[in-house]
Amino acid sequence: MTTLLLLRHGRTTANASGGLAGRQPVELDETGRAQAVGAGARLRTLPLAAVVSSPLIRCRQTLELALPEVPPTIEEDLTECGYGEWEGQPLKKLAKDPLWPVVQQHPSSVVFPGGEAMAAMATRAVSAVRRWDARISAEHGPEAIWLACSHGDVIKAIVADALGVHLDLFQRIVADPASVTAIRYTPTRPFVLRLNDTAGDLGNLVPPRRPRRRRPRPADSDAAVGGGAGSGESGLER
Repeated sequence: MTTLLLLRHGRTTANASGGLAGRQPVELDETGRAQAVGAGARLRTLPLAAVVSSPLIRCRQTLELALPEVPPTIEEDLTECGYGEWEGQPLKKLAKDPLWPVVQQHPSSVVFPGGEAMAAMATRAVSAVRRWDARISAEHGPEAIWLACSHGDVIKAIVADALGVHLDLFQRIVADPASVTAIRYTPTRPFVLRLNDTAGDLGNLVPPRRPRRRRPRPADSDAAVGGGAGSGESGLER
């Protein structure tokens, strides 16, 4: 029942100006830096087993401000989608491109000119978090909680996978700057615990400690019929 916290980087100069940063080395603006500090106040009390980051500077800056005492491990597969020729362009200009409505309505078919396919981005990102999750569960136990700092479209793709919805629906998901999204992975299904959370206590995301077992209990992967007792309790218990 390892729990993943997905942190989007704070607001950047490109976000503020309405540009598509892509993999350019854009940095946090003043608002983004404040957002990162605020996210750190929420995250610092959690017993994080690992902190993983996209290699891009906006994610590394976010973690330096949020969790300065925890050096992250860089994971290349959590980097931003490769937008190719779209990179660095104003969003207002890109909205007039014939590819724009396809990005909005049928993203699974999109290959950015000179760049990456959105489906390939989703595949690498989901594979990365599931690989890390299995490793952390093996090393720290199924109650471990860990953090990955990444980008809006990457986080949305991971959430779509956790929800079991097609990538073509991922534009319905929102991941604001410095937001936290929580996913708890179990042997048979993920549970989306928080989505685009930008305020409030995260302490009740920490699962209660249990004696280690050789095999997970079947109930750990079962949904609580009727809604359960809430995340502060073991809502999956029978």
